[in-house]
Amino acid sequence: MRRIPWAILVIPLLVVVPTHGEASELSAGVSLGWLQAGTVPRLAVGPHAGISWPIQRDILFTVHDLCTILPPIQEDGLGIYNQTSVDIGYAWKDGNVSAGPSVAFYLMPACGVTLCGQVGGLAVGGHAQTNAYVAGPLGVSVSVNVDWVGRGSLVLPGYVSVVVVAGPVLRWSEK
Repeated sequence: MRRIPWAILVIPLLVVVPTHGEASELSAGVSLGWLQAGTVPRLAVGPHAGISWPIQRDILFTVHDLCTILPPIQEDGLGIYNQTSVDIGYAWKDGNVSAGPSVAFYLMPACGVTLCGQVGGLAVGGHAQTNAYVAGPLGVSVSVNVDWVGRGSLVLPGYVSVVVVAGPVLRWSEK
């Protein structure tokens, strides 16, 4: 009787995770850039991680997570913007590029045309990222996220949010 619930949880994971015999790859780094939601751009810094599986020779299935922290350097205070994406990409020996849909959870200060304040919620959008490995497993990552934020908010009644960050990345491969 107890085996049925366990199977219900594991079988969907086996369907979602590619099981091709080639190498999976884990990458992680820290990035610096900016987030624009509303009328005021904000400094964005934070860790990012991704795991990739080849689904064909140079084609990847990738899951990325970027946790963007908006430091409280302005009077509006601290903000968090965590974005997760499921991407399809292309890989070569010294790099990769990927893009796909994303979902973001956020709680951050923002300014609209007339009001400023804290906004929070769930945003859907898109993500693109490229990693270029310049010294073995060490490389540079550039990530762009575009999401629709602020639905139901008086501060941001409906704005596009853009996050652009770049920084070092380190990769680990499993053969």
